[in-house]
Amino acid sequence: MPPTKKTKKSAASVALRKTATKPSTRNTCLQYVSWDSIPIEPLNPLLGRQFIVGKNIMISRVLLKKGSVVPKHQHVNEQITYILEGALKFWIDGKVIVVNAGEVLAIPSNMPHKALALADTVDLDVFNPPRADWINKTDKYLRSKK
Repeated sequence: MPPTKKTKKSAASVALRKTATKPSTRNTCLQYVSWDSIPIEPLNPLLGRQFIVGKNIMISRVLLKKGSVVPKHQHVNEQITYILEGALKFWIDGKVIVVNAGEVLAIPSNMPHKALALADTVDLDVFNPPRADWINKTDKYLRSKK
């Protein structure tokens, strides 16, 4: 067998791959909670969130003030975004899509996207697998002063 060439991978790349492929070791127990019982994690003056994590899925409640920007990013996680109140304008897949209250956007794995809150917005995001960068608080792109 010919020798294989080893390539260096960034720590972030390895971490994301493990997030997507390694079975979770998180405790899988029944969770029954009220959003009111989960502290809001402030990420910047216009953006806060709460989340609940299961073994293979995560749901987050994202609170955006009008004008809040979620910078362009991508992740290995599939994402379902459901707008409860307000509206988000997305730049995604070469399109501009406005998602209003009562509407849903399904974002495939690794698809770059950016969002702008057109009004004060309450958004439920579901991720599979759970967002390791959110859990570990390494999501610097959201933790700006804007």
